[in-house]
Amino acid sequence: MAVLTLPVSARRTGLGRSNLTIVASGTVLALAAVTAIAPNLLSHTDPLFADPTASLSAPSAAHWAGTDLQGRDVFSRIIHGARYSLSIGLGATLLALAAGLLLGVIAATAPRWADQIVSRAVDILAAFPEVLLALLFIALTGPGVVNLIVAIGIAGIPKYARLVRTQILATRQSGFVEQARTFGITGLRSLLRHVLPNALGSLPIIATIGLGEAIVSSAALSFLGLGPQPPNPEWGLMISESRDYLRHAWWLGVFPGAAVTVVVIAATVLGRTLQARYERRSS
Repeated sequence: MAVLTLPVSARRTGLGRSNLTIVASGTVLALAAVTAIAPNLLSHTDPLFADPTASLSAPSAAHWAGTDLQGRDVFSRIIHGARYSLSIGLGATLLALAAGLLLGVIAATAPRWADQIVSRAVDILAAFPEVLLALLFIALTGPGVVNLIVAIGIAGIPKYARLVRTQILATRQSGFVEQARTFGITGLRSLLRHVLPNALGSLPIIATIGLGEAIVSSAALSFLGLGPQPPNPEWGLMISESRDYLRHAWWLGVFPGAAVTVVVIAATVLGRTLQARYERRSS
């Protein structure tokens, strides 16, 4: 049977586009991170400063993204709000990643009864939509930044736990692990030296996609008033506060919504592109 291969020029073109996508999306995320870490580099206006005389002012040279009902600068609030939105998304992703990694390793390496317990617990969590599961947790613990991070993190555990378990089980059956066993490398030494490094290569990539999902969940729950509380600037909360003024002050919801959209798309595109490249190399 003939094997079809792409011409070298086509492969180079695809690789070039892939590199461009990675650079573009990575740059967006890097700028978002800088904004969250040092918001005063981009805005010197206090996001909580209210000027009643400038209430609901349209975008202008004085206020690039307009002002809200209290006369607060929307651009400044978006810039400072990045700290809340990105911190919640990153914190929830790291929590889900750490817990999922632990549960996945236990399920893949522990005795069968432990695997059954962990797998059933993960299945129960996975039976709920992530936002609904986070909503149920916050209903029990109350709103707030920490509770929001924990809620979204718990909701994201199943996808990481399942991935880790599946990858470890597949890697343990691979040829190089079997060969290592013939040299007496077994147990914990084999797990740490051969299995985990090869099984978890795609985990940071999946976490990049998960970051975008966590930011969306954060914005959705903050929109419902379950995250940071007023007058703190947070993108989902800002969108919520704009609901009654969209007809006369469109900028109140459009600009925070654009911030969420751009960051989430950048994280998702970066993750998907890296995932496709990883899968090509693995195959």
